[in-house]
Amino acid sequence: MIAAFVIFLREGVEASMIVAILLAYLNRTGQRRHFRDVFAGVGAALALALGGGLAAYFTIHNYAGSRVQTIFETITFLLAAAVLTYMTFWMRAHAPRMSGELRGRVDAALDRKTRTGLSLLAFQAVGREGLETVVFTLALAFSATGRNVLVGGAAGLVVALAVAVFIYRLGHKLNLGRFFAVVGALLMVFAAGLLSDAVQNMQQLGWFPFLTHALWNTGHVLSEDSALGDLLHSFFGYAEHPTVGQPVVYTAYLAVVLFAYFRLSRRARRSAPAARAHPAAAARPAPAAGGERARVSSV
Repeated sequence: MIAAFVIFLREGVEASMIVAILLAYLNRTGQRRHFRDVFAGVGAALALALGGGLAAYFTIHNYAGSRVQTIFETITFLLAAAVLTYMTFWMRAHAPRMSGELRGRVDAALDRKTRTGLSLLAFQAVGREGLETVVFTLALAFSATGRNVLVGGAAGLVVALAVAVFIYRLGHKLNLGRFFAVVGALLMVFAAGLLSDAVQNMQQLGWFPFLTHALWNTGHVLSEDSALGDLLHSFFGYAEHPTVGQPVVYTAYLAVVLFAYFRLSRRARRSAPAARAHPAAAARPAPAAGGERARVSSV
């Protein structure tokens, strides 16, 4: 539940931020008639992500308990961990420039005077978030109960929408850089758990025939099938009888990515005063969205 909540919160905030940037810029430039083009692209992206996710989920469940399902789960775990890691580092580096980049792409679409340009821009931007969410949700569906995934995901979306309203409608301030930094660190813990599950599957498949003997068995104390065990497994990668390879991969991944991530964060904080002292050399981006009322801090 916690993993689904954090993922849907993070993706929901980013998607709503993108849509709000597009709409606010169109509003400020007197192009409100293009709102429907943005909404058309958003709707198409959401429909594609939802349809693709449902099709993949129900298709693979036709092979429940088979080697095919184990292979698909393993690929999903590895893909989700890779995408989570990449998008976390990408957002940490690009969040301060996102508003300006999107406004530039809106101008380019308007210059071409094609209504489909804005729809495609919204489709591409929101579709990326939707497809990422589908991959993560599939990974969660294989490692946690469906009810917990649905409840956590729904709660995350509700909070994300509330955050969007507070920022863009009521003019509240959100430090997006800090938000994505904290959430990114949490998601890398989740990614470590996915890698641990992938190692277990690969050992069962014979793809990783190393460090296969069990360390312990705590099933009689805390079963993975219990509510708490399911929660700890889906977010922290808890296993009641892990092999040696699982904690080794888990610890090694976290040590490397968290060191690199917080080093990047410290570098960004050190460069911020220099950017403010020399605005001509490092132009600061305009507020992300919401006209004069929305004040979004990116650093």
